[in-house]
Amino acid sequence: MITESAHDFSEALPDGGVLLGLDLGTRTIGIATCDAGWRFATAGKTLGRGKWSRDRAVLGELVKARAITGVVLGLPRNMDGSEGPRAQASRAFARNLAEAFALPVLLWDERWSTKSAEDALIGQDISRKKRAGAIDSHAAAVILQGAIDRLAGGVI
Repeated sequence: MITESAHDFSEALPDGGVLLGLDLGTRTIGIATCDAGWRFATAGKTLGRGKWSRDRAVLGELVKARAITGVVLGLPRNMDGSEGPRAQASRAFARNLAEAFALPVLLWDERWSTKSAEDALIGQDISRKKRAGAIDSHAAAVILQGAIDRLAGGVI
């Protein structure tokens, strides 16, 4: 199941569970996870993006190790809400995820996620070099936190 509705996603996961948050870029995939109670998103690692078979294997190991029950994937929309080629690529990636892992996938509007992540890292006085390596996973955490705030807060 792939949805943009937090309500439908929540209905597919009545018992909650650990969620995987992904920020899909052209060269990297930022990874974050949250606790089973949907309270806190935590930045993980940034995966160098490769062929789907390689990405699937790496993500599959994480899905298995963390007992992931669902995926929140950032959907890159333009500021006016329209969608371009990057959004189409994210939708294709979502289809691959749903098929490969048989997990519900929530497409979450990711506008401003990278900016929010960068501002947070600057606020922590992280050097520019270290920020470059951490920005994608922190953006994934921003995306995931936004989704779980909506899911757990009941504002769906």
